[in-house]
Amino acid sequence: MLTQNELRVFKYIPFHGSLNLLTLHRRTSNMDFKDYFSDEADSYAQSRPTYPDELFKYLASLCPANNVAWDCATGNGQAALSLTNYFKQIIATDASEQQIKNAAPHEKIRYAVALADNSGIDTGTVDLVTIAAALHWMDFDKFYIEVKRVLKPGGIIAGWTYYDSQITDAIDSIVYRLSREILRAYWPAESVYVQNRYRTIPFPFQPIESPLFKTSVNGTIDFLFRYLRSWSSSQRYIKATGKDPIDLIKKELENAWGDVSQPKEITWDITIKIGRKE
Repeated sequence: MLTQNELRVFKYIPFHGSLNLLTLHRRTSNMDFKDYFSDEADSYAQSRPTYPDELFKYLASLCPANNVAWDCATGNGQAALSLTNYFKQIIATDASEQQIKNAAPHEKIRYAVALADNSGIDTGTVDLVTIAAALHWMDFDKFYIEVKRVLKPGGIIAGWTYYDSQITDAIDSIVYRLSREILRAYWPAESVYVQNRYRTIPFPFQPIESPLFKTSVNGTIDFLFRYLRSWSSSQRYIKATGKDPIDLIKKELENAWGDVSQPKEITWDITIKIGRKE
């Protein structure tokens, strides 16, 4: 049962269709939910980049209409918030109640706890499905069945992610060693899709070529530490060893950063899959 404080995140606008959000909260599925982020949901919300407005403007331009968008695996609601500039209503779902509790409220967004293959959204009512930095965690067959069910004819699905950060050569080489050496054995199997830039992800939709997009933040070194600690591999390392992997490279990063009181631009290339329901 949700507490009154928890219920506040579920009350922004009337739900599209006949199913209310408390029903959505109780929906279950056989889909295997791999939860690597709930324990650090608050930190996750403070340590991840947002996405460029040009990305959402482009996606909106592809859609048959701009009425309803479903942001699946919304996490802390970063993509959902950007969608409010282009869609009348956003349904933002995540299987993690903790992530939803840390999501940013907006009058156009209706948050709900629901699994990706059992959203509870009415059939054929969605113009756009987005899934930011989470497509690789899905049971593809089950998720795509749900996407095709809720999308309107000609509706769009877009899944994207980012991988290697770019700061300076010296900093990047230390982060690379953390990822590829120190944490190599702790990355979940699904991470290979991210490392392969989504090229090997099955995608049974009419493909649409995308322009190149980047995302960046003007971040402090503490932001970088939080970002690295939010990785699924870092969380698995901490649970397995009881130690923080960032401690192993912290001093090196501080030396490579220089004046740690000054922020630096941190940039990621966005890897994206876009398709149309035929």
